[in-house]
Amino acid sequence: MQRDNIAMQRVYLDHNATTPAAPEVVAAMLPFLSEEYGNASSIHSFGQRARTAVERARESVAALVGARAGEIVFTSGGTEADNLAIFGLVPLGLGVPGGVRRHVITTQIEHHAVLNACQFLEREGVDVTYVPVSSAGVVDPQDVRRAIRPETVLITVMHANNEIGTVQPIEEIAKIAAEADIYLHCDAVQSAGKLPLDVARLGVDLLTVSGHKIRAPKGVGALFVSKGTRLRPIFYGGHHERDRRPGTENVAGIVALGVAAQLARENLEADASRMASLRDRLESQLLTRISEAHVNGEGAPRTPNTSNIMFRHIEGESLVISLDLKGVACSTGAACSSGAVEPSHVLTAIGLAPEDARSSLRFSLGHSTTAEEIEYAIGVVPGVVERLRELSPVYHKT
Repeated sequence: MQRDNIAMQRVYLDHNATTPAAPEVVAAMLPFLSEEYGNASSIHSFGQRARTAVERARESVAALVGARAGEIVFTSGGTEADNLAIFGLVPLGLGVPGGVRRHVITTQIEHHAVLNACQFLEREGVDVTYVPVSSAGVVDPQDVRRAIRPETVLITVMHANNEIGTVQPIEEIAKIAAEADIYLHCDAVQSAGKLPLDVARLGVDLLTVSGHKIRAPKGVGALFVSKGTRLRPIFYGGHHERDRRPGTENVAGIVALGVAAQLARENLEADASRMASLRDRLESQLLTRISEAHVNGEGAPRTPNTSNIMFRHIEGESLVISLDLKGVACSTGAACSSGAVEPSHVLTAIGLAPEDARSSLRFSLGHSTTAEEIEYAIGVVPGVVERLRELSPVYHKT
């Protein structure tokens, strides 16, 4: 039996859930929590300094995704940005006249910010098609094409999956959407800072990013809205964000997002290469040392930092808790779904049996992840898996 007699460390491998704020980000936002307290809508000098900071951040976020500054709408995070994209384009209510397009296409593996919004649309009488994915977790663009109807108004497909990291063929889907004159929204929360983003190259009309996934604080995000897209607000109040998102701007959060976007752009190539190397070592070593283990999404294009591994005959939440006691923080999937009884909808969508889906863990690396931390995890995980399997009534050594 393996024994992990290793000095205790604290290793954070859950960067897809949230990231630690970068020191540069914290330093940039602090003045706007103290002496620079002006309202960015005020015309006096206090307000204008705040406005200048907001617009500088808007330019930085636009540069991260290859957009123009005027196409960036600041929000409270990825969920609000997804909701604004969906509800801002899809007509709701009983008074919608006949002939208005009210059909949406999405995939079975979207984040709940999109899936639950689409389920609400269905309750409001909107038709939604949930396109399947392959066993590797990738949607076939031709399935999207086949799902299009004359009444389709929106296609919403994530760029990279938050649980297994698989990258979707957005450029191909965009060409299909453009041919049919249909809006395309892309949730890029998990690809921002890990993959190059260029909205023109991708061909999307709307794209979501979230601050706390790229080393900014929680509570700030942005939606790219291409010029000419007629987007209705989902909140009502003042004329902020070009009448698309009312409410006094979160200046400190927006400033933080701007700095984080700049850092993500500057470090992207180096971070992606380093994280991919560490991720690959983690996977190869764990699969070598642990029997009946499998990488979910293996063989498909993936974000460089994400590894989702199924350890058969183990209950995933027990493994998360046991690893945390050994100093390794990871997750069973999306943080928004913690405590859920049902197995991951992403893992069942790629064909895993419920028991195998519940036996899967997500390890997600970040800018601060070191080689020493990966070696520590490699040394700890096999022993924890073996101990839990010995306690499992369904596991029998061969």
